[in-house]
Amino acid sequence: MTVVRALARPLLSAIFVVQGAQALRNPEPHVAKAQPVADRFVPLIQKVTPPQVGDRIPESTANLVRLNGAAQVIGGLALASGKGRRLGALVLAGSLVPTTLAGHSFWQETDKAAKAAQKIQFMKNLGIMGGLLLAAVDTEGKPGVAWRASHGAKAAKRETKRGAKLAKRETKQFARTARREAKLAARVAKAELPFG
Repeated sequence: MTVVRALARPLLSAIFVVQGAQALRNPEPHVAKAQPVADRFVPLIQKVTPPQVGDRIPESTANLVRLNGAAQVIGGLALASGKGRRLGALVLAGSLVPTTLAGHSFWQETDKAAKAAQKIQFMKNLGIMGGLLLAAVDTEGKPGVAWRASHGAKAAKRETKRGAKLAKRETKQFARTARREAKLAARVAKAELPFG
């Protein structure tokens, strides 16, 4: 791991670990802002997910805030430690969506100053989301699965062509050898024939 990655991951995840832990311990300050988002999206999620998943989504907004906080703590620790960093970054990006919609809905503000402040916070969260998405696809310079799959297919195709050429060459060589041996056998047979 490079020094930049070693510094960037904990810096990026620190806010999630701290805020997530606070939401786990004390969700009440977030419940009022989270309620409209929960009322809108929980029924939608329950409708589109299988019953085994949809039935487990908490009905209480306080529990949803706690669940989001837990996701932020776990994702933040995974990203910061490097153990499951890519999945952790995806979890954080996912948890940032309801957090941003609930906490920074600038379009609902009527006061100009409050609207401007919320807009800045909304844009900041979009920037953090971009960083998380980059962290989610960061392979640390190693080829990703898509690259390995495409290059593996190309290598297999190349080897198949090479094998076919080799088989064709060996077949021609075998045929030449067989013709030579047949001619030689014919000469030997002709030489052994008694003259009569």
